[in-house]
Amino acid sequence: MASHDPSHSPAPQNRAPRDQETAPNWRSIAKRAVLFLLSGLVIYVLGPVLVKVFAAWPRLTSLQPAFVVLGVVSEAAAFACTFALKRIALRTRAFFPVVTAGLVGNAVTNIMPGGDATGAAVEFHMLSVAGVDTGTAVGGLTATAILQTGSLLALPVLALPAVLAGVPIERGLDHLALLGLVMFVLFAAFGLVLFVTDAPLRMIGKLAQDVRNSALRHQQPMKDLPDRLITQRNSTRTALGAKWWQALLFAVGRVGLDFGCLLAMMAATGTSPEPALVLIAYASTTVLAFLPVTPGGLGLVEGSLTGLLILAGVPAADAVLSTLAYRLVSYWLPTLAGPVAHVVFKSRYHTGPDHSSQPEDASNRTRPTEEPS
Repeated sequence: MASHDPSHSPAPQNRAPRDQETAPNWRSIAKRAVLFLLSGLVIYVLGPVLVKVFAAWPRLTSLQPAFVVLGVVSEAAAFACTFALKRIALRTRAFFPVVTAGLVGNAVTNIMPGGDATGAAVEFHMLSVAGVDTGTAVGGLTATAILQTGSLLALPVLALPAVLAGVPIERGLDHLALLGLVMFVLFAAFGLVLFVTDAPLRMIGKLAQDVRNSALRHQQPMKDLPDRLITQRNSTRTALGAKWWQALLFAVGRVGLDFGCLLAMMAATGTSPEPALVLIAYASTTVLAFLPVTPGGLGLVEGSLTGLLILAGVPAADAVLSTLAYRLVSYWLPTLAGPVAHVVFKSRYHTGPDHSSQPEDASNRTRPTEEPS
């Protein structure tokens, strides 16, 4: 919102613009309230499942330590793949701002209903503070999201050979696997459209620009993000064209290692179901988690994953314990790491009302490069 110049009007007339600047955005408040109510309703409906999952807490001591360690390492490596992918998309050699901004954005997404947009805005702002160009940040994060989402939706394709080979499968899993395949085809088509046409990307840029301007009302409003996003898309397309195999490797590695964490936690319980069926259960849960009805899929993931693992042939008690262990490592630990990353980031870049969100010196700024190491 443009600032009002008091030199051009009498003092009594200055109050209206200031009141408008400080007035609450009722539409935004209403949307947030609806999300909170919807999240509360979903969590209430899935409450018994959540209680059952967390009631298995004392049984965590029965898990085999070696497999638990393997699961933790696998999940840490999955996040490392995400950060490596972002470094390629952002065309930077820096680790610190990419890791800290990624952890904080992930934490915000996990604790706020419909927090994907807010988490992305926070991550985008932190990268900007660290010196990453605005267009580079938005374009890089968009490219990363597209690659990661496409990798997740491609999971049912990996389970298809086992299904065609005659692996027994429950009807519920069969339908969900088909849904996953359809969503992958649709998403692949959508991603192709984004990479070869401008209009849809301009709409995304306009939405991201509106979210950024709403979240950072005290800063100069952004007006040219759609055009810069087109330019960055072209640049990112060129960069990924030269390093497409690295980007694809990290995107697939992120999903594969996260799935490996679930398998490790299941092995820690002593159960060994058919991997293809577990893959369908995992992929189906991931598809359901795309619904922005609870923070980070809280309740929705626990309920769906537990039920689908049981359909995949996992004993109910082991399904509950595996889900609890997996969510502790993949959801709760990274979420708790978010505030720590935020404090460390603020300490490094001295962000705050008295420092105007500036890096401590020019040497700390993140400079784009075409050859990330």
